Amino acid sequence: MPDAAAPRPDPVAADELERTYRAEATRIRAALAARLGDVGLAEDLVQDAFVAALEHWPAEGTPPNPVGWLATTAWRKAIDRLRRAAAGEQKLALLAAARPAAAAWLEDDDDDLLSLVFACCHPALPHDSQVALTLRCVCGLTTTEIAAAFLVSEPTMGQRLARARKSLREAGVVVRVPDPDQLGDRLDAVLGVIYLVFNEGYLASAGRTPARRDLAAQAIELCRLLHRLMPAEPEVLGLLALMLLHESRAATRFDSWGRLVKLADQDRARWDHDLIAEATELLDRAIALRAAGPYQVQAAIAALHAAAVSYQQTDWTQIRLLYDRLQAMTPSPVVLLNRAVATRFAVGAQAALAEVTPLAAELDDYRLFHAVRAELLGALGRPLEARAANERALALAANPAERELIGRRLAE
Repeated sequence: MPDAAAPRPDPVAADELERTYRAEATRIRAALAARLGDVGLAEDLVQDAFVAALEHWPAEGTPPNPVGWLATTAWRKAIDRLRRAAAGEQKLALLAAARPAAAAWLEDDDDDLLSLVFACCHPALPHDSQVALTLRCVCGLTTTEIAAAFLVSEPTMGQRLARARKSLREAGVVVRVPDPDQLGDRLDAVLGVIYLVFNEGYLASAGRTPARRDLAAQAIELCRLLHRLMPAEPEVLGLLALMLLHESRAATRFDSWGRLVKLADQDRARWDHDLIAEATELLDRAIALRAAGPYQVQAAIAALHAAAVSYQQTDWTQIRLLYDRLQAMTPSPVVLLNRAVATRFAVGAQAALAEVTPLAAELDDYRLFHAVRAELLGALGRPLEARAANERALALAANPAERELIGRRLAE
């Protein structure tokens, strides 16, 4: 029989800890990384602090200031680690001389968060490692979730993340926002990673959850921070406008059954017109700077979709021209595939199929190539070929909502 005086586990405290982890872990991790200069160590310390909370909170109750408790615990663990490491003596002296209060070192979290993003996207790392490390350290995804997004095993992803942390440590990467004269060289990588994080949130590449709204929201917030840092940078404006335009449709992308709803079938009255107005104003400011880039062009395409009263009445001719411009900036068979969708409505399905067919060699393993081809073949009255293309798309699709949508097409 349990001791009547022993404290009982508090499920409310456990729930509070989970909520705090989702909301605050990145902020604490960024603050630690900025002060310790070590992304990997900061990540370990945050994990240790939350493990300590898991041991104490359910039995003792949630502390009055949960974030302060975690920050203080992580800071103390940092001091303990540095004391045990001979190489940490100098850094320990510096930290001890200027030890901030737990609340104080979370006050500059915007700068710390941007510093962490730039560190994760350092050119010392391969691009895939930049994305993976950002997903882990900035967005808080587990190694299992990141492995699923990259379609690799969990041990493989764990090794990739470990190598990335080691590379940053060996390269002596400073966790801070680069100086103004270095921002331009580093900006492309950061924007690319932010957009990939948004895309992973918008429609997950794998896993049981079709979308991760938290990831999309984090990507938008990161871009807003970049915009505050670089208010006159056209491509920052363009990317922020692009993501807001996509986000404006979020409420209509899935029906009440959780099934994916195609753009053509979405209820445009339910789109977030405040976000559309904000994005349009951002895009106008970017265009006025007369330094066009691929994010601005993609935002212009999304803006035309947002302005159209229906899918059929979209300005497909202008969208086709914009894809031509995007292809000139960033040549890609995926851009040409999207252009062919516009060709279908601007010119005709036969012309669109003629544009799609030569892309087979490069896009045979791309699910959307076969999905687009299936729609064109169906529109041209070739149902058997359309079915074969849909079956190929289904075999390649990993997202559950996409698989369900393709399955519906096959059933019909």
